[in-house]
Amino acid sequence: MSSTEFTEWMAFAQMEPFGWDADQYGHAMTTCMIANVNRGKDDEPYNVSDFMPHEPDPPQEIADMKKIAEMMTVAGFGTLEREV
Repeated sequence: MSSTEFTEWMAFAQMEPFGWDADQYGHAMTTCMIANVNRGKDDEPYNVSDFMPHEPDPPQEIADMKKIAEMMTVAGFGTLEREV
């Protein structure tokens, strides 16, 4: 996989999350709904974040993703195909 393709996948993951974090978010939504349906009339509603195993990291900037991909390529003795 080229550094360009890796960078594009990283950007795509920011727009359309997939993998472990996305799975956990889906489970947290289901758990939140069940908890809210069964809560007391005067109880505060739960939030999805109450059921996440950890808070998600803030989204990275595209420029940061490109820089990380470039550093990984150079560290692996690769060469950049084009200006990133």
